[in-house]
Amino acid sequence: MKLLSIVTPFYNEKEVIEIFYERLAKALNSTNIHSEVILVDDGSTDGSFEIAKSIQERDNRVKVISLSRNFGQQSAITAGLNEARGEAVIVMDVDLQDPPEMIPALIEKFNEGYDVVYAVREKRKEGIIKRFCYRAFYRMLSKLSPVKLPVDTGDFCIMSRRIIDLLNSLPERNRYIRGLRSWFGWAQVGIPYERDRRYKGESKYTLGKLLSLALDGIVSFARLPFQILFFLGLAIIGATSVALLMCLLFLLTGISISLIIWILLFLLIFSGIQFICLGLIGEILGHISDEVKHRPHYIIRDKLGFKDF
Repeated sequence: MKLLSIVTPFYNEKEVIEIFYERLAKALNSTNIHSEVILVDDGSTDGSFEIAKSIQERDNRVKVISLSRNFGQQSAITAGLNEARGEAVIVMDVDLQDPPEMIPALIEKFNEGYDVVYAVREKRKEGIIKRFCYRAFYRMLSKLSPVKLPVDTGDFCIMSRRIIDLLNSLPERNRYIRGLRSWFGWAQVGIPYERDRRYKGESKYTLGKLLSLALDGIVSFARLPFQILFFLGLAIIGATSVALLMCLLFLLTGISISLIIWILLFLLIFSGIQFICLGLIGEILGHISDEVKHRPHYIIRDKLGFKDF
């Protein structure tokens, strides 16, 4: 391997960038592989960019991309992948939940001939509710998707040049990169690790951002929910028709109050299903609208350290 690229997005992470760089540099030095580190500032407002800039001035392996505003983690990763020139690219977070010390293990497995080696989270040092939600989401998405998606994995991985070129060639705007890399196929394998707590600060992934990422994953890779909703709709119509016939029979016996209650219950259930269907349709239409507009994934404000070798 002539060149290894590390792509790391960050947003308001001034408390951890320097520590991350120190641990990353130590891990990269142990590999004896020529490397570049691409730090992507996703519109930070806390001085994180200035710290990244100072690191770049000390180490010519480091390159910095500054986006004009906060476009989101998946767009920031995309910006880094578009600039990465390595034969292999590692994507990882800056908060040290993805330990840099695991890089040699990723490289060793990658050298066995795999195109993607992803890190599998055996343990998460987070709250029980958050752990449960993550666990449930990954398993639900894996079951619903026609593409085999590994569970308990994030963006932390190493990918070959051909996978990166394929990712960079995709035109879609609403990206779920960990799903896209599985969709490509080729030889892929996971290696387990224990996910640490954040070194400092709080997660920048708010509940809204997590739900948005989850929806991107479901809409992009899960077709089964729409099929289920279709047949569920038919089943509800059939059940409601039977219920209406029963209601007519009850009406003939004079039990009018019970009939009204049952009718209202069926209407409420049917209305709830309609709202769910409309929400999913609206989400799909929103994604289609984004694709039709052909807006860029991100806008670069500044680039530091990008020079020809």
